[in-house]
Amino acid sequence: MSSALLSVSAVAESLGLSPDHVIYYGRDKAKVSAEALATAPRGGRLVLVSAITPTPAGEGKTTVSIGLAQGLKATGRRVALALRQPSMGPVFGRKGGATG
Repeated sequence: MSSALLSVSAVAESLGLSPDHVIYYGRDKAKVSAEALATAPRGGRLVLVSAITPTPAGEGKTTVSIGLAQGLKATGRRVALALRQPSMGPVFGRKGGATG
C-alpha cells in the first residue's frame, strides 16, 4: 500500500477552511486561526483519546488515534486529527521535539 502526502492547503480546503484562517509554517505545517471557529459548522463531534495502557508492541494513544481517524474517514465522515506530542515521529520520518 502506498500513499502520498497532501499539501497543507489541500487539507485545509477539504476541511472547509478559508485561506484567510490558515497560517503556514513552511511547506508541511500550519495553524488555524481562532477566527475560524466563528465560521465553523455546528454539530461536530470530538473524540478525545487521553489515556491508554500501551500494548507490549508499543501501540498506544497515537496509534489508536490514527486508526480511529482512518476508520471514521472510511465511513465517509469528515475527519481532522490533531496529535499533540506524538512519539511516532521516527516511524513517520520526522525529527524534532516530541518524536520519541
